[in-house]
Amino acid sequence: MENVKENKMGTASVLGLIASMSVPAMFSMLVQALYNVVDSYFVAQISESALTAVSLVFPIQNLMIAVSVGTAVGVNSLISRRLGEKRRDEANSAATHSLLLGLFNWVVFALFGLIFPQMFFQLFNATAGVTKMGVDYLTIVTLFSFGMFVEINMEKTLQATGNMIFPMIFQLTGAITNIILDPIFIFGLLGAPRLEVAGAAIATVIGQILSMILSLIVVLFGNHEVEVSFKGFRLNWTTVKNIYAVGFPSIIMQSIGSVMTMGMNAILIAFNETAVALFGVYFKLQSFVFMPVFGLNQGLMPIMGYNFGARKKDRLLASVRYGCIIALVIMAIGVVLFWTIPDLLLGIFNASDQMLAIGVPALHTISICFLPAALGIVFSTVFQATGHGFNSMIISLLRQLIVLLPAAFLLAKISLDAVWYSFPIAEVFSLAASIILFLKLYHNTLKGLDTPSGTWQE
Repeated sequence: MENVKENKMGTASVLGLIASMSVPAMFSMLVQALYNVVDSYFVAQISESALTAVSLVFPIQNLMIAVSVGTAVGVNSLISRRLGEKRRDEANSAATHSLLLGLFNWVVFALFGLIFPQMFFQLFNATAGVTKMGVDYLTIVTLFSFGMFVEINMEKTLQATGNMIFPMIFQLTGAITNIILDPIFIFGLLGAPRLEVAGAAIATVIGQILSMILSLIVVLFGNHEVEVSFKGFRLNWTTVKNIYAVGFPSIIMQSIGSVMTMGMNAILIAFNETAVALFGVYFKLQSFVFMPVFGLNQGLMPIMGYNFGARKKDRLLASVRYGCIIALVIMAIGVVLFWTIPDLLLGIFNASDQMLAIGVPALHTISICFLPAALGIVFSTVFQATGHGFNSMIISLLRQLIVLLPAAFLLAKISLDAVWYSFPIAEVFSLAASIILFLKLYHNTLKGLDTPSGTWQE
């Protein structure tokens, strides 16, 4: 075993460690949420049809994010565990593999962007105008998605070592670039052509590419605890397998969101296109609540993974406890906002009277799911950090497929307002399953971890 000094994740105060590692990620995720809202805000100024087109593309974008983030989660989990076990060479190998896997994933979606956009929009029987705008948007964001796939893997590689500042800078670079370029390309400002929905897509991929370039410079030429190097490199299928042991369930887990969104869009478009646009708006708004929790989890995962690898049970459980408390506080704030100012939130997107009429009760109802979701998300992070990604996949299946879509389909027979109750119903079921799986993990695995006395503090 290599003689490697103890990482801060195995020695620093757990609560202080969570704060130092999660706050930068939470801040960058809030900026990312702001970008999502600003992007849709500008698109909504074109027309409600433009907003509908972008909303219909969302499942494919979500699938791209699922593959990129899922792969990166597997990389993060493997690197942090290997560092906890003092196996530095294997951590370096995982980091190097992550760059190649990012490029491979891009090729898959680039091929999709060349062949399938028109066929995808035929699934929804959308109007010709919506289809034209949507095909343009979808083609651009898939063909030029290499920036996103590579950057996210580099980001998670650094986060696995406890470095949260550079990943924050990477995300800020992409989001701020996007926010600046959106109005320029959408409305044709400063001498640029007016490209409308296609302009929003171009702004998105330029931001991603700039973020990727910065991340590669930092990772390849900086001094970090892990190293990406192709000197003497050979593809190791065991490393790939270990990455996707956690990454594949995470991909499935997040891809289910794309299936859910497509299913919900199919249910909602039977009422009207405004309901589809509202559903897209909801996802933009809820990102302000969920993104900080996901940022919290970016800080929690390497802490949990490292201390699991180092067999420090008390530190691992302390991170679970603090994570649950912080996530509940964030989600409670979201519930208050969705109940007190839903009309103001919808007004950001130039909401029509019809959208306000169906949107205000929808935000009230869906936000009931935020509190159980907070705990479920933290438990999923525990499963991923400890190499039990399959458990997270089960929870996501319950949340977004097995319970949610059938409930929404049945409730749609009552009314549009009733459909939104499928979200809290699904979260309650999935939280119950999360607790059962966590207790099983604790008794089978975590309870037996060695905890050296006097080596940790909260």
